[in-house]
Amino acid sequence: MSQSGPGPHTAIPAYQFGLFAAPLIAGLMFVLLPESLPDPARILATILSWVVVMWITEPIPLPITALLGCGLCVVAGLGNMQAVFSAFAHPIIFLFIGSFFISEALSVHGLDRRFGNWLLSRKCVGSNPIRIMMAMSLAVAGLSMWINNTAATAVMLPIALGVLRALRQGYPNMKTFDTGFLLCLAYGAGIGGVATLVGTAPNLIGVGLLAQQAHFTISFDQWLLIGLPLASVMLLVMFTLMYWLHPPPPHSPFHEGSSVLKIAAPLPWTRGEQYTFAVFMLAVLLWLLPALLSIWFEGNHPVVQWVRTHLPKELVPIFASGLLFLLPLDFRQGKFTLTWKEAANIHWGTILLFGGGIAFGELMVETELAKAIGQGMVAMFGIESIWGLTGVAILTALVLTELASNTAATSMIVPVLIAIAHTANFSPVAPVLGACMAASLAFVLPVSTPPNAIVYGTGRIPILRMVQAGLLLDAIGGVLIWATLRIVGPLLGIV
Repeated sequence: MSQSGPGPHTAIPAYQFGLFAAPLIAGLMFVLLPESLPDPARILATILSWVVVMWITEPIPLPITALLGCGLCVVAGLGNMQAVFSAFAHPIIFLFIGSFFISEALSVHGLDRRFGNWLLSRKCVGSNPIRIMMAMSLAVAGLSMWINNTAATAVMLPIALGVLRALRQGYPNMKTFDTGFLLCLAYGAGIGGVATLVGTAPNLIGVGLLAQQAHFTISFDQWLLIGLPLASVMLLVMFTLMYWLHPPPPHSPFHEGSSVLKIAAPLPWTRGEQYTFAVFMLAVLLWLLPALLSIWFEGNHPVVQWVRTHLPKELVPIFASGLLFLLPLDFRQGKFTLTWKEAANIHWGTILLFGGGIAFGELMVETELAKAIGQGMVAMFGIESIWGLTGVAILTALVLTELASNTAATSMIVPVLIAIAHTANFSPVAPVLGACMAASLAFVLPVSTPPNAIVYGTGRIPILRMVQAGLLLDAIGGVLIWATLRIVGPLLGIV
């Protein structure tokens, strides 16, 4: 017979701890920060410390914490309501919404299950959870090499959920494995974005600032020779870590006549599936269009520039998902491929969560908190060589990108790195590339990157498990970035 009340050694639940610890830690942060820090930066650091503790312990929903944090910034005078909350109308928010609509349509019409079962039916994959997790990791990483990491995760998520549903028929105890499987999806997208120059925004920002401020150009193939080996090793490390932290369920005997393989048998495509798949492929094609046009034309050709200006990646899913509401399944009855009732089921909390992350990132730049963090880390560790600066750059980017978007983190740190390198008579290339790559390895918090937020929105990833896995992968990733640049950089003659 169990006791009704807690025993003398019962641990305090994390959510209760967070309610008391968050304001206490925030207060200590305000008191302990150096007086040389400007008041706006000090206030923002205090608010962010409260937000981060609340995110980790989760006493209230994460989106509400994000909203309250933004509200506190307004109350504290860091910006007016319009300035702070305009982040929730950032273009990437609409990329979220449109991608989620497409993802919802894939789920509504069963394409996630169709693709998932197709994957299960491949002989090289079979129904073994480990091989399936590897296949999904490679698929999302390969996709994110060429399209936005957020889009890659959003369109692969329903497929991953379909695979998990099919697997659950043979492996009932899947809760822990679900977490590792979905984390592989988010982390694989971030790692894949490192492989190519066009894989993610921080790569382009860093290379652009290098060309503008340091007059040094990094070509697509130079980046590929560094990024692809790094991403390949990182994927292997990530998969090994997920396997260790989230082991698969005990072996269950699958065979050719198992239920999973029966479900995977090809069935006629419905009109809804056809329309949804066409919209999905249209979105992928439009995301790839600038890169494809660059093959036929010069990168600065008017056609390429027009497409990049008038069809940004954030607009693509809005147009593509809009077609889902126009393509009729039964025109007479007014039935279309996606209804608003179905579309409204997307993860609105995830959208609010990332909007808060964007707002905090912009405020870190405006209050110069980001600059202070970067300069503080440089002063703390000291700079005696280009590789010392590269190590500090990687560490700083890893810290900043957990609190701000990877785009914001790169925009904050790269100009500081270039200035420091010039002052010390170092080449800024290795530190800048290290910071850009590290900015994509934001694996600790749901708000750190859109892929993290997307998979967290499934409700299958406990926040502490994400923090545990993310911290380990961040640490290993930082070392691998430094080692790759140290080995490959001199061989390519870029450092």
